[in-house]
Amino acid sequence: MRGMFETLSREHRLLLLEFVCAFAWTDLEIRDGERRFVRRLVDRLALAEEDRGQVDEWLAIAPSPGAVDPARVPVEHRRTFVETVRALIYSDGDVDAEERERFEALKRALSA
Repeated sequence: MRGMFETLSREHRLLLLEFVCAFAWTDLEIRDGERRFVRRLVDRLALAEEDRGQVDEWLAIAPSPGAVDPARVPVEHRRTFVETVRALIYSDGDVDAEERERFEALKRALSA
C-alpha cells in the first residue's frame, strides 16, 4: 500500500478512514487487529489531531451507513480504497462471510 496515499487530499483521507472504520464494524465489533490497522493507517496518513479525534469517534461508534456511499469515492482513488479495505478485513486474521459479501459489493460498486 506504500505510495498509494500521497495523492489523497485531506477530505479523501478522512473518507478512506470512514470506509475502513465502517468495514471494521461489519461484525459489530472492532477487533484488536483491526484497531491496530486503523492506528497504523492514521499514522501513515499523517492526520491532524482534530482528524485523529474523528477517527477515534468512528472506532467508538460505527459511521452511519450513508457515509460509506461508494459514489463518494473519486474514480482516481477507487483502487486505493479497495486495496485498503481488503487489507483491513484480513488484518484480524478472520474474514467472515458478511465481511466477504460487503467487500465484494464494494468492489462491484467501485468498478462500475
